[in-house]
Amino acid sequence: MRNRNRNGNGNTTRPRRVAAASAVAGALLLSGCGLQSGNVVVQDFEPGSIGQGRPLEGVRLGVTSKEFSEQLILGQILALSLTAAGAEVSDLTNIQGSMGSREAVKSGTAAVGYEYTGTGWINFLGHTEPIADPQKQWKAVRDEDLRNGLTWLPQSTLNNTYAMALNQANARKYGLRTLSDVAELAKRNPAAVTLCVENEFAVRGDGLRGMLAAYGVELPAANIKKMQTGLIYTEAAQGRTCTLGEVYTTDGRIGSMNLAVLKDDKRFFPNYNVAPVVNSQSLKRHPQLEPILNKITAELDTRTAQRLNAKVDVEGQEPRDVAKEWLLEKGFIKE
Repeated sequence: MRNRNRNGNGNTTRPRRVAAASAVAGALLLSGCGLQSGNVVVQDFEPGSIGQGRPLEGVRLGVTSKEFSEQLILGQILALSLTAAGAEVSDLTNIQGSMGSREAVKSGTAAVGYEYTGTGWINFLGHTEPIADPQKQWKAVRDEDLRNGLTWLPQSTLNNTYAMALNQANARKYGLRTLSDVAELAKRNPAAVTLCVENEFAVRGDGLRGMLAAYGVELPAANIKKMQTGLIYTEAAQGRTCTLGEVYTTDGRIGSMNLAVLKDDKRFFPNYNVAPVVNSQSLKRHPQLEPILNKITAELDTRTAQRLNAKVDVEGQEPRDVAKEWLLEKGFIKE
């Protein structure tokens, strides 16, 4: 299941692989995977709606994230927001892999980071079946992870999960709006249903194999093309090598390439809603964290993530600049 790991090239390596816990956690925290000492966030802005009264004045906090674009942006949103509220924030973002980021919060090295409910439920807590209802899944993760010293605050509607997408011309040509429409097309005209997917997605039970089974689709092997993530978006946009491409719902290339994302009408793919995960002891010491984090999270959704991710992955902006611009836009901070 999804682990939300990516490499340094934006969104190109998707976060579904569990990086070995590798006693690594401790090594990661010491070896410089985003954890350089003295990396304190500089405040070049004024408090806005979340910093009024500077409720965290004098508090020292660490903020963590994983190493891919969306996580880097979310990590900077946290760092800048808590700085605006008066905290002295250590920037511990850009940790390789979900396990390292989780251990940073679990150990108290960092106070908070954003995580995905599907990752929590399946990868960290060891469940094999996702919970279809996103709110029920969040509650189940929240309740079970408390025993690990971690508090999941309310989730956002930002859901970074698998999806299938195609260009607008092919969507109109074949009348495709849902994955059930694809299943019907495969029965009428199998040659029209060609798929570009990652190697791992092609063999995963929660990926292509499971999706085809859930929707009752049978395709010849020649209709499935395996390639790197970046090429999938390009090929889906062109619509020649494949009609449909495997995408991720918050990827900025969806908007920049004007792709049509098909609805998973049978709700096969797991939910990966993002939520703040806080070290429970840190939250107990600093309960003023909760209203700040809740206010930020309530403004995060899938479309917002697509837009912000595109600024980094398509336009080449820095995650910190993108995060700051969004916080200014929302009035959370001000110049």
